[in-house]
Amino acid sequence: MAGAWFLSGCSGHTYRAPNPSYHSVKTEPRSSEAIHRATLRPYTINGRTYYPTVVSVGWRQEGIASWYGPNFHGGLTSNGERYNMYAMTAAHKTLPMNTMIRVTNKRNGKSVVVRVNDRGPFVRGRIVDLSYTAGKKIGIDRTGTAPVVLEVIGFDSLIASMAPHQGTKSRQRVVLGEFGVQVGAFRRIQGAEVYKDRYDNFEGRYRTTIRKFMVNGKPLYRVLLMGFKSEEEAKDFIKAWGIPGAFIIRL
Repeated sequence: MAGAWFLSGCSGHTYRAPNPSYHSVKTEPRSSEAIHRATLRPYTINGRTYYPTVVSVGWRQEGIASWYGPNFHGGLTSNGERYNMYAMTAAHKTLPMNTMIRVTNKRNGKSVVVRVNDRGPFVRGRIVDLSYTAGKKIGIDRTGTAPVVLEVIGFDSLIASMAPHQGTKSRQRVVLGEFGVQVGAFRRIQGAEVYKDRYDNFEGRYRTTIRKFMVNGKPLYRVLLMGFKSEEEAKDFIKAWGIPGAFIIRL
């Protein structure tokens, strides 16, 4: 079933389920280990493959924002929620589900904080699709699009308190940092340590590390291969070695 709702949300915002009455739609954040894994798998739309990646607080992106509303209201999003055009949510092609982002309209300086719960927009040059209400708050409900700055400020529906206070140097490191590949994830540290030993000095070029994350309120120990100089290098590595369930992260 996970694959079904994941693919339905990645159809490029071209089809949604029949719409319930507008304001009756409830958008409850869905966050579980299974959802997290499913929505981080690579997927292909219109012949192009996208690679969802884990990023750090402070990660930034600039591009064009748009909004989507009535035609999709009540339909399923990529993580299985019902899309609510009046909720503060957004679609992004690669950020993990439930990532909290601040989107700032470069034309008027207005900002809005939204939660990623869908994939898209699949239009060249656009980086984020806002809900109707979020788009209205930064003044793009009439223009349709606007140049924006997007910044990651938290995960799993929580906002990191340090995000607004990070210095320029720290942000620079986040944007230009290295890439890695997650090769395994475990609930117990012992399993992660076994995997780390297996991949230590793999190919002699990459280093192995264990990172602790909180998913749905529980610890998850991720085994990461670090040292990739580019996203393309990481993609080639995954393809060459065929590691089951591996995906790219960006630090």
